[in-house]
Amino acid sequence: MNPAATPGPPHGGEASNPDHVMTADEKAEYERLRRHAAVRHRRARRAGSSVLLLLALVLAPLAVVAAWVQDTVSDTDRYVETVAPLASEPAVQEVVINRLTDRVVADVDVQAVTDALVQTLQDAGAPPRVLDGAASLEGPLRNAVTTVVDRTLTRVITGDVFQQVWEGANRRSHAAVVNMLTGDREGALSAGDGTVQLDVGEVVDQARERLVDAGFEKAAAIPDTDRTITLFETEQLGKAQDAMRLLDILGTWLPVLTVVLAALAVWTAPAHRVMLMITATGVGVMMVVLLVALAVVRRAYLNSVPPATLPTDAAAAIYDTFVRFLRDSTLTLLVVAVITGLVAYLYGPGRLARGVRTAADRSTTATGRALERSGVRSGATGRWLAGHRKWITGVVMAAGVLALLLWNHPTVAGVALVLGIALAVLIILAILASAAGPADRAADRPST
Repeated sequence: MNPAATPGPPHGGEASNPDHVMTADEKAEYERLRRHAAVRHRRARRAGSSVLLLLALVLAPLAVVAAWVQDTVSDTDRYVETVAPLASEPAVQEVVINRLTDRVVADVDVQAVTDALVQTLQDAGAPPRVLDGAASLEGPLRNAVTTVVDRTLTRVITGDVFQQVWEGANRRSHAAVVNMLTGDREGALSAGDGTVQLDVGEVVDQARERLVDAGFEKAAAIPDTDRTITLFETEQLGKAQDAMRLLDILGTWLPVLTVVLAALAVWTAPAHRVMLMITATGVGVMMVVLLVALAVVRRAYLNSVPPATLPTDAAAAIYDTFVRFLRDSTLTLLVVAVITGLVAYLYGPGRLARGVRTAADRSTTATGRALERSGVRSGATGRWLAGHRKWITGVVMAAGVLALLLWNHPTVAGVALVLGIALAVLIILAILASAAGPADRAADRPST
């Protein structure tokens, strides 16, 4: 009688027999339960990664917009960099010149000048023909004034002075608003406890010095206290500051949360490479959606601005200038997503991927062997590179990703530069690995 087939259940509290051999039925049942548990585990991981991926894709465009708004609103340098090109935009310059010209010409009373001239000629006894001619000078005189003012303003607006004044004014005003919204005490304008205050201390010091220099010695006794002026009090200031703090949090942490969710989606998925391809494709699609949304908003904005208020070309220039960094960031992420998906595919078992890898290996191997035959050998370094090829590839790719993360506002050109450097490094290392010398070849030959 086969002892393995006889049931011998242990008594309560006793351990099972370690020498027990499972029967065919028991082994089949065990394999069925293990497969069922594995299927349930894979389903749970697939469901979890799908939820994480969905959250990451929904938050991706919001994170891009939040980071852009936070940069533009809270960073004075970034804001000035955003609006600086408007001063040199021809359409915007034309609007400024035309409106300033109309304002100046409107302040010149040409009618009074012609009336005074007619009155003077009349008092001098000029004939009616001359008086009628003088009265008709209003139109030509107004045109002449308009021409002179327009020419003068054109030289000012299109020169470097206007560019400097434009950037300086925007920098000062933006810094004042940021200080007010953040409650920062730096600068002349500050906010706190529902009040916005202007610090006039520097003005008081200069006025006191000038009064003393002018002979008013008693001005030196002007006290240093009460050097602030309350501009206004509002209950909405606290809400504005809360919104600014929320924007600062969203602009900083929403992109981080999105990246973490995407990484978790890839990590929890049963097939990491496939999920990486899906994630990259999804992020790319969401960036395309964001670009389309920007185009739709642009069209709606241009349709909502009356030409009498702002010409269409000037309105388009203003919109394009303000959102250009958002558009650049979106395009950069789109390119990164495409590159990530392509790399994930090339590491897969597809026929095209295998063909690309084979061609790359043959090219680098042929180049390395050619260097070896010419006397240039990498020796032990090449053998070490050949033995740690996968690890080195991962390090180079991680370094490229780290460079993009540390890059302050990377562009498409920056991504292309990092990608080119990473590919060049990988090619050079592969060539060095193939130029190790005879010892490397002996190690690669299969044993018989």
